[in-house]
Amino acid sequence: MSTPPQTFEFQAEIKQLLDIVIHSLYTEKEIFIRELVSNASDSLEKLRHTKLTEKDILDESQELEVNLTTDDKAKTLTIQDFGIGMTRAELVENLGTIAHSGSKAFLKSLSESGQKNANLIGQFGVGFYSAFMVAKSVKVYSRSWRTSEPGHLWTSDGAGSYAIEEIADQRRGVKIIIELKDDCAEFSQEWKVKEILERYSAFVSFPINLNGKRINTVQALWLRSKNEIKDEEYTEFYKFQSHAYEEPRLRLHFSADAPLAINALLFVPKENTEKLGFSRLDPSVSLYCRKVLIDAKPKDLLPEWLRFLKGVVDSEDLPLNISRETMQDRALIEKLNKVITKRFIKFLEEEAKNRPDSFQEFYTQFGIFLKEGAAIDYTHKDQVVKLLRYESSLTEKGKTTSLADYVSRFQGDQKEIYYLIGANREALESGPYLEGFKARNLEVLFCYEPVDEYVMSNVREFDGKKLVAADHADVKLADLPKPPDDDGLSSEQVAALSAWIKETLGDRVTDVKASDRLVGSPALALNADKFMSPQMRRMMKAMNKDGGETPLKVNLEINPRHAVMKRLNATRESAPDKARLVAEQVLDNALISAGLLEDPTKMVARMYKLLESV
Repeated sequence: MSTPPQTFEFQAEIKQLLDIVIHSLYTEKEIFIRELVSNASDSLEKLRHTKLTEKDILDESQELEVNLTTDDKAKTLTIQDFGIGMTRAELVENLGTIAHSGSKAFLKSLSESGQKNANLIGQFGVGFYSAFMVAKSVKVYSRSWRTSEPGHLWTSDGAGSYAIEEIADQRRGVKIIIELKDDCAEFSQEWKVKEILERYSAFVSFPINLNGKRINTVQALWLRSKNEIKDEEYTEFYKFQSHAYEEPRLRLHFSADAPLAINALLFVPKENTEKLGFSRLDPSVSLYCRKVLIDAKPKDLLPEWLRFLKGVVDSEDLPLNISRETMQDRALIEKLNKVITKRFIKFLEEEAKNRPDSFQEFYTQFGIFLKEGAAIDYTHKDQVVKLLRYESSLTEKGKTTSLADYVSRFQGDQKEIYYLIGANREALESGPYLEGFKARNLEVLFCYEPVDEYVMSNVREFDGKKLVAADHADVKLADLPKPPDDDGLSSEQVAALSAWIKETLGDRVTDVKASDRLVGSPALALNADKFMSPQMRRMMKAMNKDGGETPLKVNLEINPRHAVMKRLNATRESAPDKARLVAEQVLDNALISAGLLEDPTKMVARMYKLLESV
């Protein structure tokens, strides 16, 4: 026999709070399913713990699971658990008072008894009321685990009151029947509920069944010991969590207790989709709190340059706001960021040391992200720079070196790290800028990517050694001994020729002098602008930015031992017009090698005039 329902009025301030929960607290209506499933999981966890201390438990045969049932014709959604349930007094206390939390009280009782259970998800007491965002009415059937307690029905339309009545034949636990509003009828569709469960509640500890079908089939691997997980399980989890088809390239599974309780499982994908031309990657390391998804794409959990990572970070220390959707303590998120980033950098350092071939394969795909980190992440800059890799004039094609290894090969009193930026190795090796360094056995790093100039200008130094562009005018190299058969121009001839070339070329050059770095080439053009490199100039010009049209400033260095210079010195007196054409052509050839010639039209016309005199 059921007893007549008893109606309770919410107090005025409680009505206001309920209105906030329904209309303002949550950004997405679908969150109510996550909240109710989390509450059901808590109920089951409480029962599991209670069984350890109590012998007389109602209906012992019931499975500890959460069952959801959709009815699109009746526009209802039912969520049922066979957990700890509630007495009449607990219904009034837990559901009749917004912001009161049964889970929170339960945790408090555990802490007072010296026990701990981190599996309880809901600790804020308002998750249940999220149902009223979508409900015309909510019915809660509940019966406590205590065998002497009867079942009850709690009903409300969220308008300001609720009713409780005693009912017969009620099973242990809680069954919530939500009659949906017309504009929320989609939540009575199986496909919609399945999608939400897979997104938010896929790793809840207890089985979740939707219309009799198990939904959460993948375990929360990040909470298990690494020693008991097979590679196949990691791969299955990665494909499920990342919606990927290939195996991951690398994985990092770790846990930490200080300064925060963290369980993390991170993956590096096989391919860099940005490199393949796809759009910029979004953050893809999901943030969980006690196995419940808080944010699938948290922007501040990791630095921007680690956006290629996939996986999960779970921390039970998160001070979530009342809706669980945002984090209140930004300082704590920053701590998470630093802890995880440092751990991943350490992982890459170990990979580079112990599995260099594997690291090189990773770097080929994702090195661009490390360069980004080295340039803009000042917190982790020093550690990331150690991971950078470049080909050099002393490595084989395709083989790379670290900056640390480069420094270990310093020659004599070398104090700087030299680098050259170009399209490829062949272009750099065939250009004039490498000649002086090769003659002195000085190693030069080869940089092929457009971002490298930005990286080098921001990194600036490594291990106290400055990073210097080998093609800059300020580079000073030690003198080479003159070969015994040196028949180059004398110092007087060089001075006279340099002055004549400077006068002939006028404003096209800032300075002309003999070079200490040329061996086999007649001349080279050096950027004389300290504030804008050739690469930056081209980029600014392509973007129509200020600076791309500023007058070009170059220094021209000549090789006194080269036949072209010796012939030019003789020709400037015997055939001054032809010598002027040759001087201009020498400059344009040098500008081509430097990537600085912007308009070849005049050069082509001049070449034809020179050909006429052959």
